[in-house]
Amino acid sequence: MPAIITLTRHIIEEQRKHPHATGEFTDLMNDVAFAAKLISYHTNKAGLMGVLGEAGTTNVQGEKVKNLDVFAHETMFKALDHGGHLCVMASEEEENAMEIPEQFPVGKYVILYDPLDGSSNIDANVSVGTIFSIYRRVSPDGRPGTLEDLLQPGHRQICAGYVVYGSSTMLVYTTGNGVHGFTLDPSYGEFVLSHPNIKTPKKGKIYSVNESNFDYWDQPLKNYISYVKQIDEASGRPLNSRYIGSMVSDFHRNLLYGGVYLYPANKQAPNGKLRLGYEANPLAFIVEQAGGRASDGKTRILDIKPKELHQRTPLFIGSETDVKMIEEFITGKKQQ
Repeated sequence: MPAIITLTRHIIEEQRKHPHATGEFTDLMNDVAFAAKLISYHTNKAGLMGVLGEAGTTNVQGEKVKNLDVFAHETMFKALDHGGHLCVMASEEEENAMEIPEQFPVGKYVILYDPLDGSSNIDANVSVGTIFSIYRRVSPDGRPGTLEDLLQPGHRQICAGYVVYGSSTMLVYTTGNGVHGFTLDPSYGEFVLSHPNIKTPKKGKIYSVNESNFDYWDQPLKNYISYVKQIDEASGRPLNSRYIGSMVSDFHRNLLYGGVYLYPANKQAPNGKLRLGYEANPLAFIVEQAGGRASDGKTRILDIKPKELHQRTPLFIGSETDVKMIEEFITGKKQQ
């Protein structure tokens, strides 16, 4: 029987390749995995446990908060606040940085997370997910973390990952040494390696975008969408339109099958809508490690220096050839 490689075993085996590793990162990832298991359980049981629906509040983004949003946010914080590995945290659901409670020690890592991406789809039983991003602190050790620790460019990430809560629960992560996927086996409650060394196709057959915003887009992007719909067997067109509306789910499918996810700026959201720190950066790190590309249309996502905690950005992410094509349309290098 082939060896069963759990998430913990995989991280430990990677840790052994680094002679100065202390095991702290392994413990931190175990805490993240534990939180994911709790969120997975409650997400799968949501309809039976009476936690569907809205909480009656809005978050810092002005979006209606779902009951499971609140649960996922609190679960992530409580699973990570006491281990002594983090100096500060940030959540898409909180306006300000979240300090480690005074009674707990602080560590050398920083985490930003979107506790429940796609939560507007929860009541319709559509797959949702958690996204997380980990950095080493840049402020002095032994003290509470600062905003500076959280506002680092994406290329400084030491780990990024996401969890999809769907027909099965799957955790995908990278530490800069390839992308690996683990499926939660409910029979013994462990994430087991199911998708080692994920590589996304250089060119895909799928584009994912909310086309109801078409009239709000700039003309170059309209030209691109019209282009990918045209019939041309030589260039593999038309592309197939697949849009779930839950970013983690759309990204995960495109990562495995090849394709591009678009969330452009528009007249209503001139700076884009997705959050750089909680969504764009971690998924950009993952897609690049899988051989793909992530851009705001002109600049590599991982090179953008954040100026504020909830900074927004346009995002084009997925197969390298497809993202480059979008960049060529936006910069005027290619015409329809």
